[in-house]
Amino acid sequence: MLTVEDANVRIDLAIERARTNGFHYQAAELKGSGELVGLIGLGVLSETVQAAIPNHPRVEIGWVLAKEHWGKGLAPEGARAWLDYAWSIGLPEVAACTARENAPSQRVMQKIGMIYDPTGDYKNRTFGEGHWLRPGVVYRKRNPTQ
Repeated sequence: MLTVEDANVRIDLAIERARTNGFHYQAAELKGSGELVGLIGLGVLSETVQAAIPNHPRVEIGWVLAKEHWGKGLAPEGARAWLDYAWSIGLPEVAACTARENAPSQRVMQKIGMIYDPTGDYKNRTFGEGHWLRPGVVYRKRNPTQ
């Protein structure tokens, strides 16, 4: 659980990244009720992460949803809207990174038209050797208007 101070630091960082880049992860809410169900958006990968991944993608799309909302089509719906935004601001490509074992997230990537890039496999250095989240995969999608 985050402390209030930690949460405020994260919020300030998110606001700064949105100002700097023109995008960042945003609240995902249900249309009817406005219930907060997670986050979906675009983010600039850190230089450390870019360096760990062959062909160095710059911008990543991602989502985190409350488990009770998995499998309802919310992640693909939100991700498609964010891809439309990415193309509207002229981004040439968007990547998505996840653990090799995270099949549900990879299914979302496939549903939104992203293609697995086997040359992008990487090791997430946040996790130690042998941890199931360490081996990572990259999916990519090029801007169809460019």
